[in-house]
Order: sequence, then C-alpha cells, then structure tokens
Amino acid sequence: MSDLHLAHWPRFAPKHLWIPETSLYANVEVSAARFPAKPFIVFYGTEITYGHFRDETERIAGWLQQDCGVKKGDRVLLYMQNSPQFIAAYYAILRADAVVVPVNPMNLTEELRHYVEDAGARVAFVAQELLARMQPLLGQGLEKIVVATYGDYVEPGCDWQLPDFVPAPRAALSDARAVAWADVLAAARKPAPMQAGADDLAVMPYTSGTTGHPKGCMHTHRSTMYNTVSNGVWHRANQGAVVLGVLPFFHVTGMQSNMNTVIYFGGTVVVLPRWDRDAAALCVQRHGITSMTLITAMVIDFMSNPRLDDYDLSSLQRLNGGGAAMPKAVALAMEQKVGLKYVEGYGLSETMAASHTNPLERPKEQCLGIPLAGVDSRVVDPATLRELPPGEVGEIITHGPQVMTGYWNQPQASAQAFVEIDGKRFLRTGDLAYVDEEGYFFFVDRLKRMINAAGFKVWPAEVEALLYKHPAIQEACVIAAQDARRGETVKAVVVLKPASVGQVTEQQIADWAHENMAAYKAPHIVQFAQSLPKSGTGKVMWRALQEAEKTAS
Repeated sequence: MSDLHLAHWPRFAPKHLWIPETSLYANVEVSAARFPAKPFIVFYGTEITYGHFRDETERIAGWLQQDCGVKKGDRVLLYMQNSPQFIAAYYAILRADAVVVPVNPMNLTEELRHYVEDAGARVAFVAQELLARMQPLLGQGLEKIVVATYGDYVEPGCDWQLPDFVPAPRAALSDARAVAWADVLAAARKPAPMQAGADDLAVMPYTSGTTGHPKGCMHTHRSTMYNTVSNGVWHRANQGAVVLGVLPFFHVTGMQSNMNTVIYFGGTVVVLPRWDRDAAALCVQRHGITSMTLITAMVIDFMSNPRLDDYDLSSLQRLNGGGAAMPKAVALAMEQKVGLKYVEGYGLSETMAASHTNPLERPKEQCLGIPLAGVDSRVVDPATLRELPPGEVGEIITHGPQVMTGYWNQPQASAQAFVEIDGKRFLRTGDLAYVDEEGYFFFVDRLKRMINAAGFKVWPAEVEALLYKHPAIQEACVIAAQDARRGETVKAVVVLKPASVGQVTEQQIADWAHENMAAYKAPHIVQFAQSLPKSGTGKVMWRALQEAEKTAS
C-alpha cells in the first residue's frame, strides 16, 4: 500500500483509532446517561430526548424477547421510511441481542419474501403505509409484525406541510399477528441483561449485485462501530452537531452518518422521511442544521431550487456525500451559495459505508478521497491482482476493520468476494479507479459497466461528468446501445432543466458533446426523459435503463 496520502492527513485526525469494544447499544446508554434531557431526534417539530429514546428502546426490546421469543442472533426485519420509529426499532433490535435487517421501503411483496426466507426472520417492524405489502407473508415464515404509524410522533398543531402518509391516523388491525407500535410500548416489558458483544452480528444490510437475489452483508457490532466512530472523528462531530437525516436509514450511508454517529457523539438528528428540497432548506433554517450528508442527485436538486434564496442556510458548516461524482458546475454553484465545498467519499454496503473520504481541509473535486485510518486500499490489475502505479486504472480492493465478515449463507459468493494478498484479506469491490500522485483515489466506473465502442473503452461515469457541463442538462445517465458497425455505441438519457425544455433539441446536445469530448466517448444517441429511475437511496438506476435498452434492441 502506498503511503502517499498520509502527507495530506488532517492535522486533527489520529492515524490510529481505538474503537470501543462494546455493542452499538452501549452508545445509547452512554449518551442517555450523559444527556437525558437533550433532544436526540426532531421530527416535524416534535423533540425526542435521549432519555425518552432509551426508555422506548428498552420497552420494545423487552417485548421482542418476551412476546416474540426473539433470542440472541435472530434476524429482525426493519421496513419503513426515515422516522423516529425506524431509529427506535433499530436500537431495540440490538438491545434484544438480535440482528437488524434493514429493507428498502420500495420493495414489494415478492421481493420481501426473499428477505424473510433468506434471513430466516420471524418478526418485522413495518410502517403502516407499507403493511399491505408485508402482511401476506404472515404465516409464511413471518410470525409477528409491529406496525408503526408516523403520526404518533407528530404533535397537534404542527405547522409543517406534511407528506400525506405522515399524518395518516392509526388504522385498526384485523390480524392478531399484527400489533400496533403504541401497544408494544404500553406493554412496558423489561428486557433481559444484554449479552451481545463486539464480535456478534449486529446489522445485515442487503446488497444486490449484477445477477441473482440480494445478498446479506454480515456486519458485527465491531465493524459497524468502526465507521460510527471514524466518520465522526473525520468530520469533527460533537454534541453540538445538528444533522439532517434525510438519506434513507436503511442504507449504510444514512444509517451511519445520520443515525449511529449522531448517537455516539451526542448530537441531534432532524429527520425527514424522504427527500424534499424545500423541506430540507426549511429544516436548516428552523433547526440550525450544521451538517448535511446528501448524495449527488440531492445536491443537484437542492441547488436547482428557484426558491433557495428564500431560506437562511447560514448555520451549515459541512456538506458531504457521494454516490456519483459531483458535477463541477454544481459544486461551484454550491460553494458560491453556501460557502462550502462538497466533500465526497466512497464506500459500500460491504464496508458499512465509508472506506475512503476527502480530507476536510484539502478535498479534491470528483474524487473518492483517501483511505480512512486502518484501511489498506489498493488499485490492482483485475486479472493478475498486481498493484498498479499512480495514474493506471484498475480495480479497488480494500482491507479494513469496517469490511463485512462475508455474505449471509453464501459461502461461494463470500469466497469470490475476497482475495488474500500479503497475508491480508481484501474485499474486491468491482469498482475501477486510479490513484493520483498524492494518493487520492478517483472513480472511473463499475468493472461491469464499461462500454466497448469499436475497441475503445468508454467509462459512462466520465461521459456523464462531461455532460453536466452543458447548461441545459439537469441529469444524465450514459448506457450502451447496440450498433451494427461499432458493436456498442454511447447513448445518453438526459433530463433537461425546466427552462430548457422545448428550447434545446437532442441533436444539439449530441453536437455539443462531439465538440467537447473525444469522438469515441461522445454520445451518438441522445434521448430526452422527464426523469431518471432512482433507487430508494436516490442513486440513478443505470442498470434499469441498460436493460430497457437491451430489450428494445
């Protein structure tokens, strides 16, 4: 591993981290003991203190153990949008010595069936508006559902413009196997003393590869705790932090940055169930948000809001994220508006969020950053695994304390995911990148996403970054299209900014691309769309567009 990046290590950050040898739930106990009356969660104006939060998680954990028979190591599904109940259920599951299985709220019944069967889950926490999707699985592996109603945590007289599903009244439950969240709390059960320790399983987020069913990434309390601490240390977190919790908590970035790290450092999280650029700006203004972790697509939408100048954003001290390279024009506009640089990072479900991030004092644009403390990350030839010199493109492999132990019940996939080099177990990420002369990592593309245009390698992410420089383009996704002569050619699916709709043609975009990038990279086909398909985390689903293109061909 090269040590070039150590020359730019933040002055305030230790190069070695001592991580608590405790369960994640110990962080709740510590913060609640220190700050019982301090607001931990703010939900549309409703404040939930650390002391109250600890009490609720204890009650729910007791109910899981006594009424559901949940034992150490059992997997429990968590299927809801960002809310106080999501956080409380997450920590109640941990308090019961069980394993959290967070599930994307966009999943439907047949997709949920895989999680129930694969994880062997008997209990699920489900939001009321999602109950109809999960309920058919009762009696088919699933035995109990706790139904959460978001409106239980919204106070009368709330003056926010609430999404329709938030204030919906509590619905009657017709199946005895479905129990209301309020009834679980009212039972006031007390849990047994906690048994789970640092090396027991804690969280199992599922990740979907290019083929097959999603796979569960096995994370212990230790691997999850590592990024909980390192994320906060790197970003100078403290008890004065007020964080916007809008990235989905079921995904590792939102889970770590806006939930677990906040608890560890005793901060406050202002929760939004889903992305809304005006609601986000109003949260900054009303609650003095100091930090926002947003994926690139959210920042693009936030900065394109014509009403942005109406809000006071002066409390913001940090804006970071990742998911895709930040377009230079958007980063510049953001810096001019709020005086902050967008600090990008990189990680996977397999690494429980970040393995790399940019130093706050010296970030680089459209860059993954440098490996965090304790992380050995290299760029290697995908075929030979030989480490490559700076400037050469290869696959990122990563060894570090936050890397998963393996895939749940998938010994073959686990074996294929890792390689041993120099006596260390490295995760093969499947991501292509290069390292510059200062040790910073730059993403090129997914190993399986490359377009082969008449023998030339085209990396869609690079072309997308160039397209964002066109003043009319709001979003772009580049895919491969079949071509009789070139085999594959480059196609761009483009969303125009509202003011440019009807003013710019697809051919004009294609002509501009040919004038501003190499001929083999420039999209030969441009197709306008009203929107791009996005995952529950807000990332553009390029695979869906690619599959649609193949079907059409």
